Amino acid sequence: MKKSRSRQQAGATIQARRGWRMSAAVAVATALAAMAPAQAQEVFRIGVVSFLSGQAAESFGVPAVNGGKVLIDAFNKGEAPAPYNRVGFGGMKIEAVYVDENGGATKQVQELRNLYDREKVDAVVGYVGSGDCLAVAPVAEEMKRFLILYDCGTPRIFEENKYNYVFRTASHGTMDNVALARYLKSRNVKVGTMNLFNQDYAWGQDSRKDFVLAMERLYPDAKVQSDLLPKFGSGQYGTEISQLMSKPADLLHSSFWGGDLQSFILQSGPRGLFKKSQGVLSAADHVLQGLGDKMPDGVILGARGAYGLMAPKSDLNDWWWSVYQKAYNVYPVQAPYRMAQALMGLKLAAEKAMAANGGKKPTPEQLAEALKGSEWQAPGGRIRMALGDGHQAIQETAIGRTKYDAARKMVTLQDIQRFPAECVNPPANMKSEDWIKANFPGAKCD
Repeated sequence: MKKSRSRQQAGATIQARRGWRMSAAVAVATALAAMAPAQAQEVFRIGVVSFLSGQAAESFGVPAVNGGKVLIDAFNKGEAPAPYNRVGFGGMKIEAVYVDENGGATKQVQELRNLYDREKVDAVVGYVGSGDCLAVAPVAEEMKRFLILYDCGTPRIFEENKYNYVFRTASHGTMDNVALARYLKSRNVKVGTMNLFNQDYAWGQDSRKDFVLAMERLYPDAKVQSDLLPKFGSGQYGTEISQLMSKPADLLHSSFWGGDLQSFILQSGPRGLFKKSQGVLSAADHVLQGLGDKMPDGVILGARGAYGLMAPKSDLNDWWWSVYQKAYNVYPVQAPYRMAQALMGLKLAAEKAMAANGGKKPTPEQLAEALKGSEWQAPGGRIRMALGDGHQAIQETAIGRTKYDAARKMVTLQDIQRFPAECVNPPANMKSEDWIKANFPGAKCD
């Protein structure tokens, strides 16, 4: 693990530039082979699904869709930097259909069928909720239609099933919790007792399990005190906060996100919960701008990748910050980063598949063949489809500690530490739980 931020940034920049040149060369060759005037008249339709209403909309779903809108606009104008500078997808203009993820898994299954059958989309990019991902993935596979899961975190998608038409272009939640445990250990944070506070559904349950298992390997003497699993979206946590305050532990772990996380911090902050226990949040960078000085100092948090304030320096990341800030007057956080890396991976796969298809729009099978096992450079670093038989991504991540900057009127992140993808993700031949229990065999952390 690297502890020097300047060295981390220098190494990440060199790596990013190497990957950038490689990707650019591939894209140029692809574009020359693929383009034909007739195909330039076609369109490529994408269904984009995220939370547009409900507790997850403000800090997560809407920023993700905003990221999709600004990026698709740049693609269609040919204004994205190489290798993403070909108009649309290989000359085909992109049309997006935006769908609200709010409403539950049953509704999302019907919405997915509508996108394919009525809206005639060529691909769907979507889903934040792990329960929604578990529900829609088998449906896309049954319909033999192309689907990218851009965010949801449960490892079970590709560890318990095998798909031909379904992909996830971001690491699953095991990365987040292993990185948190490694961060604590590398900085000698004292942990004798732990309180756990996670949402009672697939994401919260899997996050809790991975964090506890990782801590058992790195802190074998640490004991769990309170283990609370409130309902997703409940919004009021007075009873749970009282319980956590009555018996504070050295550490308080939570994988809360979105409006639930904002509510929890706003309700617990005035009572001093984070002064009694070291807060450790696996997915929290997206609430920092909204909370401002209401966010406690010293909380250790992740962003589900090296995103936002923890993103590595690169020309592509500079461009991404510029276009997003210009459009929305805020900097991009994890949700728009994850949407961007999904759309960038889809663009390169579509253009590669077109090149192999005589410049014609690719079929779902050709798209899947092009994306399977591929790699590309994204604003948050390199994405590699290394797990799930080439259908599940891994990536590097970072962890930092909050500090409000009164002069700049914003929450900053200090003591940032990066973790290589191979340090915090399981190898291709192991399930996450087995990998952690076996003490991370094959992990490469230097």
